[in-house]
Amino acid sequence: MKARIGDEVRDLRAVWFDNGKVMMIDQRELPHKIEIVGFDDHMGVAEAIKNMTTRGAPAIGAAAAYGMCLASLSGIDLDRASKDIKAARPTANDLFFAVDHMYALLKSGSDPVKAADGYADMIVDKCTKIGEYGSSLIKDGMKIMTHCNAGALATVDVGTALAPMRKAWADGKRFFVYASETRPRLQGMQLTAWELGQEGIDHAVIPDGASAYYMEKGVDLIITGADRITANGDFANKIGTFDKAIAAKHFGIPFYVAAPVSTFDFNTRTGKEIEIEQRSEKEVTEIYGMRIAPAGSPALNPAFDVTPAELVAGFITEKGIFSPKDIRKVIDDE
Repeated sequence: MKARIGDEVRDLRAVWFDNGKVMMIDQRELPHKIEIVGFDDHMGVAEAIKNMTTRGAPAIGAAAAYGMCLASLSGIDLDRASKDIKAARPTANDLFFAVDHMYALLKSGSDPVKAADGYADMIVDKCTKIGEYGSSLIKDGMKIMTHCNAGALATVDVGTALAPMRKAWADGKRFFVYASETRPRLQGMQLTAWELGQEGIDHAVIPDGASAYYMEKGVDLIITGADRITANGDFANKIGTFDKAIAAKHFGIPFYVAAPVSTFDFNTRTGKEIEIEQRSEKEVTEIYGMRIAPAGSPALNPAFDVTPAELVAGFITEKGIFSPKDIRKVIDDE
């Protein structure tokens, strides 16, 4: 991704390995500053996943792969490391996919760094293909809506939901993006809008509650990412996604989900079986450490919701675009 650091524009990844450490852009500090942090043990990586230093299903997967790499290099028991890293967050399938992928490679004697770098490169390649397939959906003059962040920060580089937009913009198409703020962590405002700005893509941040308002005025396409997609096409994504899908159905707006094959979980039959992460009420009741809710009023804070398959027009993957009824084709030749 492009990142302006002072007067310099640099190409950065969200997660990478350098000189014995797992390096990450600390997404908690964006958009105000770009801060790079490093970890030299797998528990530090697990904590970074848990506290949202890094976030987004594919980026979490890459971080997990590098965490397994560190465990192997340090002589930590891989079964123990797998459990430690998988315990960081419960909903995103990429986390579990990456740990199992690395576990198998490391047990077979693969070089830890090459294996983890290979996993991260694989994610970037998949996202590039998602961009190529998805850009065909974008036409000049469109108004597009997205939710949360599924850009380069969430996917190592390029993005899932933002990948088609990056590709289309690079190809000369011109369009406008509504980025919903995504309460309570504000990933849409602080991360998606920042990424769109770095690329020069026309956009505006809107309150989550204004989504239907702008759909009625004219939205042509909605693209989001996903954290887990089940065998029947139900999918989990950041809280507030389900609301948008319902409104999109009402207004006849096509709703697409962009995700690599690693996000599909065919061992989970429907969205009802997905464990939804419940986060601290302070994310709702406080802003920058200052309480804004009335004293004594508790808050509920589910991190994700589940959108039924019938509200999805298609899944944009590295293998093409599939309708919910055809998604098992994504594992052909896997």
